[in-house]
Amino acid sequence: DVTEIEEKEEQAKQEEQIIKGQELSNLLHEKRYLKALGLAISLDRPHTVLTVVKAILKETDGKKHLEENIVRLRKDQKEAVLSFLVTWNTNSRNCHEAQAVIETLLKHEAPDSLLQYSGIKSAVESLLPYT
Repeated sequence: DVTEIEEKEEQAKQEEQIIKGQELSNLLHEKRYLKALGLAISLDRPHTVLTVVKAILKETDGKKHLEENIVRLRKDQKEAVLSFLVTWNTNSRNCHEAQAVIETLLKHEAPDSLLQYSGIKSAVESLLPYT
């Protein structure tokens, strides 16, 4: 019977999620946005990534800070953000943040580089009607 082992593994996963959630909250409070973005992306939490983007944009020179943070993300993280912002862009409450991230990606990534992103074709197709 492996039920007890599976329950312990599930409990360990839940505890890890709680710890990472607290760490994320602390990073936001300390305004360490790059680490917060990275952690939220790794936890696959699109809404939390959106919250971080909104917090960055509320700062003085928010657009500049957003650019600095988005540019410093790894390619796989940028791909994840791109997939998240497709959904954000469909909602009028979040479309401004989505557009700010799109603008940053288009400004700082070469077209050839963008074409290498996984899911870029479907992302562009999904973004066009709402942009």
